[in-house]
Amino acid sequence: MSTLNNAFADRPISLTAPSGIDRAAHHRLDEAWLAAAWSHPSTRVFVVSGGQVLIDDRPDGTTELVMTPAFEAPMTETHRYFLGTDTDGVSYFALQKDSLPGRMDQSARPAGLREAGLLLSPRDAGLMTHAVALENWQRLHRFCSRCGERTVIAAAGHIRRCPVCGAEHYPRTDPAVIMLVTDDQDRALLGRQVHWPEGRFSTLAGFVEPGESIEQAVVREVFEEAGVTVGEVGYVASQPWPFPSSLMLGFFARATSPEIEVDGEEIHEARWFSREDLEAGFASGEILPPYGISIASRLIELWYGKPLPKPGDVV
Repeated sequence: MSTLNNAFADRPISLTAPSGIDRAAHHRLDEAWLAAAWSHPSTRVFVVSGGQVLIDDRPDGTTELVMTPAFEAPMTETHRYFLGTDTDGVSYFALQKDSLPGRMDQSARPAGLREAGLLLSPRDAGLMTHAVALENWQRLHRFCSRCGERTVIAAAGHIRRCPVCGAEHYPRTDPAVIMLVTDDQDRALLGRQVHWPEGRFSTLAGFVEPGESIEQAVVREVFEEAGVTVGEVGYVASQPWPFPSSLMLGFFARATSPEIEVDGEEIHEARWFSREDLEAGFASGEILPPYGISIASRLIELWYGKPLPKPGDVV
């Protein structure tokens, strides 16, 4: 669509950069291979608990996921998830525990994906995203939806099986659409959710409903939340969003009418912004950009033509 600014088209979206990890799904049912991989001295392991991991802020300014050899990892009977291998043949596992280990040194600290995803390398961010998504699903789907019995973990954390009725359950991913809407003046429609701080604006978003295409979801959500009708819809990119189990599908959309009528439930305020309006709002502090990890930031940047300010930046 004409809104796209190609200067930013090739820059990776947070949590989507190539991680260098092969998920090696063909090994998940090979118990002998998994046992050998677990016992190999090069294997690296980290703990995930409540969506958090331990990260380490290094003296050189980088941040790393805290990992240990398997023989130093905390004991667990079943909650051990195989995440894949890298090009050097190193295998990676995550352990789901009720709590994170104590601080391993003075610099290690717990962090969730919203913070760590912006700090970690593509490899570490990819591993953490995979592990957090599995942990979320495992914690919320312990019982069989057919018969109600407790299920057991299989396929190195990627399946839950019911020992009674034999049903297999797989990790759930809920598709959600997120869209930057523009009008015939190339202004962007941004909204503020009811629970957001004053001045924080972002793109509109919502879940895809049963029996609905993703394009239909864009049209419906924009109208439901802001009362704006949409015509042309164009796909841009996607982003894993394990909060707890979504895949964000990013779009540009063109409004066919400029009238705004917010729903008052999800969206408290919505406005049309020109690029000049947005720049002036950032400069005055009246407008706060969306959180940097979200694909919303990239959608706005592609229209805006330059990076959005980060917290504390002077525009």
